[in-house]
Amino acid sequence: MTRPDVSVVVAVYNTMPYLTDCLNSLVGQSIGADRLEVVAVDDGSTDGSGAELDRFAAEYPGTVRVIHQENSGGPAAPSNRALEVATGRYVYFVGSDDHLGEEALARMVGCADAYGSDVVIGKMVGTNGRYVHQELYKENDPDVSLFHSALPFTLANTKLFRRELVERHGLRFPEDLPVGSDQPFTVEACVRARRISVLADYDFYYAVKRGDAGNITYRADHLSRLRCTAAIMKHAAALVEAGPDRDALLRRHFTWELSKLVQGDFPALEAGVRREVCAGIAALADAYLTDGLRDSLDVGRRVRICLAQAGAVDDLVRAVTDGTAHGAPPFHLEAGRAFAMYPGFRDEALGLPDRVYELLGETVPGRLAQGTEFVAAGWEQDGDDLWLVLTLRAGVLGDTGSLTVRLVQGAMPKSADGPGARRLPAGRALAVPDGKFDHVPTDDGRATAVHARIPVRAVQAKLGVRVYVDVAGSTYEIPLRTGGKPLPLALRWRQTVPYRASANRNAKGRLVITTAPLWEADPGVGKGLRDTLTRLRREVTR
Repeated sequence: MTRPDVSVVVAVYNTMPYLTDCLNSLVGQSIGADRLEVVAVDDGSTDGSGAELDRFAAEYPGTVRVIHQENSGGPAAPSNRALEVATGRYVYFVGSDDHLGEEALARMVGCADAYGSDVVIGKMVGTNGRYVHQELYKENDPDVSLFHSALPFTLANTKLFRRELVERHGLRFPEDLPVGSDQPFTVEACVRARRISVLADYDFYYAVKRGDAGNITYRADHLSRLRCTAAIMKHAAALVEAGPDRDALLRRHFTWELSKLVQGDFPALEAGVRREVCAGIAALADAYLTDGLRDSLDVGRRVRICLAQAGAVDDLVRAVTDGTAHGAPPFHLEAGRAFAMYPGFRDEALGLPDRVYELLGETVPGRLAQGTEFVAAGWEQDGDDLWLVLTLRAGVLGDTGSLTVRLVQGAMPKSADGPGARRLPAGRALAVPDGKFDHVPTDDGRATAVHARIPVRAVQAKLGVRVYVDVAGSTYEIPLRTGGKPLPLALRWRQTVPYRASANRNAKGRLVITTAPLWEADPGVGKGLRDTLTRLRREVTR
């Protein structure tokens, strides 16, 4: 019998009806049945998955092989059982609730043969709301680095592995990990691989979020996930010596697995469980969180990890609950630096260094937009002079001298729509602002109240109201959203050439000031005014 090019391993436990789509996507692969074997291990299913596997094995003899066993509690044991009998030159793992693109295996095997790759990663996409990290899939790369790419954030075993590599190093899945058992296998394969290739020009793998949220990753509790993450990190650390490469590999775990343990559901845990979670994170941080790795985390994750490391459980609870209730904390601006004012900031008893709370090269337009709130607006008029009078809250404290409001013509780029603000390009200088600005900290200590008095020019224009502030060496532009609050009525101003000024919210909810000669603003009134002015000009020139 001819040896197949690829053995597809499917660990199955109660995944109907998704299993049918998975199997159909395998037997329909363009690589052809003579180059493919499917080894499916039924891990004690009770929902008819076993019978469905047997149906496919009967319909596709010689291609689909089924093994039935007692439930083991996770995908590791059935995957290991399949590896014992796989015969292909390559082995590929697929979740039994996921499915493949028709050309997936042919393209990956072709890549591995062309480049001598030991690991080939085909682009994964999520369905039904399943999140799949996409940074790795920007372009095809026949030789990607484990340590200088986004690969550490894509450690699922849903990749093509050269079976000779797997057997030479005795790679198997740890059967004592209910969550993440594929990560030690994938990490070691990638560390030992001569070449790793990425294919990004085709949707190879469709990761499905089940409607019942039955994926095992969504079911595990905090302490179980903590234990599994600790084992995974220990395994990775044993493969890579301390230094920048290890930091690059372990950054994923501090960014994802450990940070997820101290998110929105953390305060609801029992007090003892909260303490155990913090103690576990502290042990891992003490072992692996170098200064460089700590500084590479975004400030929100960095603070939560460091609060857990310090055993500051109450401060950590407050950081999470405050974030849920109020969003991002204000920034404290000081001598060109910016600090996120999470609980514990400059708490002498806690003793965390300022650097834990500092913005270190990250952009924060979303947080600034979230912390900027329109309060009220009105007009002040003195003869032919008109001012827009604004009150707003901005989520910054400390050195707020750069905090100004301006009337700006032209739309913001669409790239600002998502975060709600933008960082201006480096070197772009702003003109000296018109108007007067008073800054006063709010009573709740979470923002600065800005009272602005801005002159309105007699020109025909539509002007966006924008807030500007310098944060950690960058200038940010924030459109002012009205939040549904009342706006002042339009008014007429100037005598010689009357104008109309109005404050409106545009389709994106942003405050816009429109000025125009009265006859442009109101054609009905304008015709009479134009006729009168024309008659006066004629009389003057006679």
